Amino acid sequence: MNASPALSATEFTSERLRLRKAHDADRDGLIELQTDPQVRLYLGGPRPRSAVEQRLDAIGTANVTNKPGTFVIADKRTDQLLGTLVLDRRSPDLPGHVTEECGELELTYLLRPSAWGAGLAFEAATAALRAAADELPDQPVLVVTQTANERSLRLAALLGFQRVSTFEAYDAEQTLAAANLHSFKA
Repeated sequence: MNASPALSATEFTSERLRLRKAHDADRDGLIELQTDPQVRLYLGGPRPRSAVEQRLDAIGTANVTNKPGTFVIADKRTDQLLGTLVLDRRSPDLPGHVTEECGELELTYLLRPSAWGAGLAFEAATAALRAAADELPDQPVLVVTQTANERSLRLAALLGFQRVSTFEAYDAEQTLAAANLHSFKA
């Protein structure tokens, strides 16, 4: 569809955040994101800690973000992991697309509960989308979340995503929202 699959940048900052590649010191935070029942409530539930640890041991913590467009969200001052953000192509094998070609950019993110409610997800998403808008041609960007995830739907709307449709996946209704990438240009 597009020449670049996602962002080529490996790090960028916002007022309070640094979006960067993972370090070995991020291990505990990455484990928490995958095993926390609150974080994983709309993502199929928490993963077993032993499975997450085995995966990190197998690939190496620093390699979790090797794929372009995949970042750790870290506190700019302390460099502590607050969450993760991915801006990558939505697989054509998944439901929820706005083009016939599929493969649209899709924004996903997870934040530790200690980072909720402070506008950090909005700040991280805005920074990533602005960086992508500066680098990539204009195109649709998707957000897909369980319809029951009201916080995520509010954030998508605040970012400027418009609801397009709903569909069933993973035994729950999902909401598909879209925005034009260049609407995020600074």
